[in-house]
Amino acid sequence: MGNLDRWKSQPWRHAAADTCDNGAIVEKEFASMKLRGIPKLPVWQWLVIAVVLAFAVDWLVQRPDSRAREINAVIAAEGSEALHNYPYQFRVLRVSGKTAVLSTPRNVSVPAFRFLGAIHPEIDTLDANNPAFVAVEKELAAVQSEALKLVMSQPDIERVQWELDKTWLANHGIDVPD
Repeated sequence: MGNLDRWKSQPWRHAAADTCDNGAIVEKEFASMKLRGIPKLPVWQWLVIAVVLAFAVDWLVQRPDSRAREINAVIAAEGSEALHNYPYQFRVLRVSGKTAVLSTPRNVSVPAFRFLGAIHPEIDTLDANNPAFVAVEKELAAVQSEALKLVMSQPDIERVQWELDKTWLANHGIDVPD
């Protein structure tokens, strides 16, 4: 049985087919052809499939690259107890060339006192001279510095770029500017 005969015997093939000069089969009514094997699902099942696919694509886009995962493993293995127990977990988001992008809960647009007020609501973070505020500010500086040193200790990393962790801040009730 030749290829043409096999093709003609397929159950999904529409009856209206012509042969071109070169012997190829052309479907005249391709749009009306029905493929067997694709299930007819209720709308809610297609919606579930679409949501699952959206989450999968989102995860693939946002997941750290392999080098970032390796450096995060170094932070987990070599970090101090203070770094591991700190309410915010510093992590490498991605590596681009010799630059590691490290997450941070503070920057110019979100000052440290806003972050510290969220994790230490019992402390008056608006009083810069408050000894308790000064202590937690030093603790933040120490753990952030330790995370930086661990990342910079990697032989292929020459620079660190800080990126504000907007998701963490928003999840903890801190307004984040666009």
